[in-house]
Amino acid sequence: MSPLKSTPYWRLSGFYFFYFASLGVLVPYWGLYLQWQGFSAKEIGELIAILLATRIIAPNIWGWIADHHGQRMLIVRLASLIGALSFAAILLNNSYIWIASVMLVFSFFWNASLPQFEATTLQHLGEHHHHYSKIRLWGSIGFIITVATLGWLLEYFNASIVPYAMLISMSAIWLLSLTVPESSSRHLSLTHLPLGTILKRPEVIAFLAVCFLIQLSHGPYYTFYTIYLEHHHYNRSLIGMLWALGVIAEVVIFLFMHHWLPRFGIRNVLLTSLLVSTLRWLIIGFFPESLPLLIVAQLLHAASFGTFHVAAITWVHQNFTGRNQGKGQALYSSIGFGAGGAMGSLMSGYFWLSPGPTVTFSLAAITTTCAFFIALRWLKATPQN
Repeated sequence: MSPLKSTPYWRLSGFYFFYFASLGVLVPYWGLYLQWQGFSAKEIGELIAILLATRIIAPNIWGWIADHHGQRMLIVRLASLIGALSFAAILLNNSYIWIASVMLVFSFFWNASLPQFEATTLQHLGEHHHHYSKIRLWGSIGFIITVATLGWLLEYFNASIVPYAMLISMSAIWLLSLTVPESSSRHLSLTHLPLGTILKRPEVIAFLAVCFLIQLSHGPYYTFYTIYLEHHHYNRSLIGMLWALGVIAEVVIFLFMHHWLPRFGIRNVLLTSLLVSTLRWLIIGFFPESLPLLIVAQLLHAASFGTFHVAAITWVHQNFTGRNQGKGQALYSSIGFGAGGAMGSLMSGYFWLSPGPTVTFSLAAITTTCAFFIALRWLKATPQN
């Protein structure tokens, strides 16, 4: 019998579908919406940094609550509902202070849900956690459909439709969260090391540093890629298709990761992902006029995000055990997507106009190169990874 038969597969997959559909609105088009509102590159970088910076704090607060009191899905439902309601306030005013305030409140709750849902999914899978990618791929499909559809719509409507698309996906996230059952605590080992002891391990410090650096390197891409391609005269439908292509490559990778992780090991997958990421940022930075090379760069998203994320989630699951699972996933989210993503968005906003996009993407490539050597030196191969 398939190991997925005993899990609420479609309910878990449905949540991922709509959660990453919301990312399909925010990541490619939120910067475009802010530009349409008249904000400068510096202000766009700051506003998107706020969106990401709450991941430094929020997942850890919610992770501590979940690990001590259980009921992860109750937290996910509450966070999804308050996130949707708070985001609706974006329609009331378009000043910098108002949008910054709404993003701060919204993202505090929105960023709370995914790490706890990741822990819930892995607990439902139990010993079959390497099949995680078969569920997570539906998130990528949601992203693809959203980014392609919204890119096409933006050929006919202005960027004012972006917040409404986000509200639709946020409402769906909350509705799907109501259908997902709590996972059984019997999957959790109650014997575990104190969190402080785990965090003192050199390999754990190195792993978290690598997560920080690779997400920092994505800052220019997530914040300015759409604006960058528009500047080079690509239309919005084509830009949407390029975004979608990157995530299609990610979906293909997810279909094979449950075979590749046991075969090649987590460490080797992470190292390869970092090298390919470096190549990707150099292509985007130096060859924006070449559509064939941009297509190649988007296919490399399979490594810069896809293989890296699945390997990292599995690494956390193996190294943060027992009641530390929620806190481990929260740390991965907060240090990587939170601190790294926020710093990357902020720095790309300051560097975008001067010294410019080519230098900004080159710095991203240097960042992933540094991450590669950290991983090579301190992430040791073990029987599990």
